[in-house]
Amino acid sequence: MKSRIVTSNIWLVLFTLLFIVSCASNTDRNETTEYAVQPGDRLNTYLLENRTQTSNVNELLLQYKGSKSTEHLINQYRDEITKLFADRVFDITASMKSEEIKARLQPISAKEATALFSLFPIDTAKWMKLISSYSNLTQSEIYESAITAGLDPSVVFAASAAGFENTATPLINSIGLVIYGQDESSTATVRYRADDETSWRSGLNLSWEPVYGSLAGSVVYLNADTIYHIEVQVTDQYGVQQEHVFQTRTKPNSPPIDPEKIYYLSDIYSGGQLDLEALNISGNANGYAKIIGDGQVIEASSDVLAAVNIGAQSYVMLENLVIKGGQRYGIFAKKAHHIWIKGCNISEFGREAVDIRDGLAYSSPTTNSPINYDSGIYLERSGIAVIEECEVHSPNLGANSWEVGHPKGANALQVWAYHDSDAYRGEFIVRNNRFYGAPNHRFNDVIEGRKNFERRGGFVKNSAIYGNYLAYANDDLIEIDGGQQNVLVYGNEMEQGYAGISIAPNMLGPSYIFHNYIHNLGDETGKEWTAIKAGGLMARPAGKTYVFENFIDVNRNGIAASGVNGDTTFWIESQNNIIFTDNTGYSVGYCIFDKEKFFKSVSTNDLCFNRKTMDARNEFNLGNLVEHPRSDDLTYIDSLTASGPTSLEIDASTYIPNFSDQLIDTPLQQPIASSAKSLSENFWTFNTDNLTFSHFAKQYDYGETTIEGKTSISITGNNWVKIPISYEISSNTEISLSIQVEGAGTPEIVGVGFETDNTASSSRLVRFYGTQDWGIDAEEYFSSSTSEVNFPLGEYIQGYVRYIVLALDYDDINPEENSTRVTFSDLTLSEAESR
Repeated sequence: MKSRIVTSNIWLVLFTLLFIVSCASNTDRNETTEYAVQPGDRLNTYLLENRTQTSNVNELLLQYKGSKSTEHLINQYRDEITKLFADRVFDITASMKSEEIKARLQPISAKEATALFSLFPIDTAKWMKLISSYSNLTQSEIYESAITAGLDPSVVFAASAAGFENTATPLINSIGLVIYGQDESSTATVRYRADDETSWRSGLNLSWEPVYGSLAGSVVYLNADTIYHIEVQVTDQYGVQQEHVFQTRTKPNSPPIDPEKIYYLSDIYSGGQLDLEALNISGNANGYAKIIGDGQVIEASSDVLAAVNIGAQSYVMLENLVIKGGQRYGIFAKKAHHIWIKGCNISEFGREAVDIRDGLAYSSPTTNSPINYDSGIYLERSGIAVIEECEVHSPNLGANSWEVGHPKGANALQVWAYHDSDAYRGEFIVRNNRFYGAPNHRFNDVIEGRKNFERRGGFVKNSAIYGNYLAYANDDLIEIDGGQQNVLVYGNEMEQGYAGISIAPNMLGPSYIFHNYIHNLGDETGKEWTAIKAGGLMARPAGKTYVFENFIDVNRNGIAASGVNGDTTFWIESQNNIIFTDNTGYSVGYCIFDKEKFFKSVSTNDLCFNRKTMDARNEFNLGNLVEHPRSDDLTYIDSLTASGPTSLEIDASTYIPNFSDQLIDTPLQQPIASSAKSLSENFWTFNTDNLTFSHFAKQYDYGETTIEGKTSISITGNNWVKIPISYEISSNTEISLSIQVEGAGTPEIVGVGFETDNTASSSRLVRFYGTQDWGIDAEEYFSSSTSEVNFPLGEYIQGYVRYIVLALDYDDINPEENSTRVTFSDLTLSEAESR
């Protein structure tokens, strides 16, 4: 049994304190009248409130005191702002008659157009469309004005021309939708069905996307390799309807493989770097080339950039490779597409510190750049990729903490999904992986996106990160900054980072964060900021993020801002989340901490509870906040804590179509979506048709997991297997199963664990056989190498259980000499009183 770090359980102490106080206090409501709006809106309001018959608008602008960014715009465009205000351009709305809009916009100059674009950074598409339709400016003048204002040229041309083609982009378990040429006042309802279904299901309405002037959104929790029909009904402000119909097939769970291009590692690898470009290994749309690990370890020196170089080769699958080394990267690709990486174990990559200056690591005494961006996997300018069931851990260099400046160092996965060809951009799927550092040897970010402040940065669009366990970062555990249109982050477990998920900035939305379990935050010094980090809406416009049904248990904040070019504004729609915080103080202990109070942000039915103040704390636009009705019910709050990661009570009014009460086929999501076992249930039995399997904690070194039938599973090697369940163990709970141990030698531990998280605990594992004195001793119940076991589990373990863990621990033996196989069959949990 390896050494482990076990987090102390402090729930009992904390919630004993709950009942010392007779009732919870009211929500912290420090409402102000100032809400974040665009600079043009704020200046228009200021001028309207302060102008008199004798006042001079130009002079009023000189007297304006506000944000530095707005004052800078006044210095640049004071005369233009004066003219725009006098012509009432700021007051134009989409509902005005065309003649009135034309009268106000027809005389606009190119420099005035530049000022208008700068003053309204979120409404790019709106003003581009209006100026193109009603002004006397030429297209070239409009392009020049917009680019001078700092707009993305691709936005300029797309918004001014006919626009892009509507899209329905399938991933494995979701489909992203975008409908262009729309107005903010329109609504778009969604319904969908599988090809073999006759009834339609409701989806979440599409979201207004102000950059390109589109309505966009995602349909989630779909089956793989299935044809779906989707209908979107768009209704404009006048009640005019238009229907958009899509039919598309979700991607399969595995790619097509060219049988002539299956390579076993030992046949093509003789040491050093595995270079797919040099070997000319690639496939095509009809069949990937596949490289299978068969026991040999890829070990590269620091003389090569990456241990595995994919380069620009495409349609490539890497499966079950053990990879060590590489100067910068374990696996590296550049300008590739259709990459599938499955079941790989990657470690010992990246540069090592030769020189430490001011707490930062350098690879040589002469370089001026600290070591940064070394990665277990880096897919640069690459798109359409799947990374699944991999472990990335133990980089050569850990990151520094914030004590000496922004963390710099290695990360597990680095993504820049902006391929040269638009057809290959985005479409990253990162699922069911374990990316983790160590308490004193951490990643910078665990999952990091490059080009954070660009719309072409990060995951770009149509990507999904789900079912992963991510731990030990000195900065963010997941970073999706930059382009985030239909980027989904869900069903992940995250702990031990300075922040959980960063969306700062969201430059193209919507993005979705839902059904995640974020807890036990903290960098190597114990400091943390927030579970979800946002910001930069005005400075790097402009995307919305949905935050749905997450279970957040942290010391500091649930959702909070981080400055992006000095701008902390963000745009969210938050609903049905459980957020527990502990500490208090300025900027501390908030469910949502939003100093700017952006007027479009909404919080509906969230349950927030600070254990120190015994109430909800929000710094938010409270006019758009409706608390969960049981937010002051301490008994209910206690039950949520006791049950482990779970979901809120919701009714029809707070049900989120296509998101609420869904089950996902990953270990992390099941307990969150399905809640704990109801009190009426008193039986659980092992059925491999309905279960998912993954490695537990840090206990897997080698070996195989084999399904032997519906009720039986065999494991070999040094191998602990985690199976998600949702069960409340009572004092009467019993476990029955059959255990068969085959092979020479005696393992250290053969047992079954009942865990609430991904950390091994000796008090939660029942040891039936083995040489090591670890866990609950139940050897007397195991009579021989093949034994039917009945054990009074409830006498030793009680409470909510999130995972069953099948353990075969055999550290001290050479893998080649280990022939031990353990088969667990007919495992059943039941209540003795019901028999």
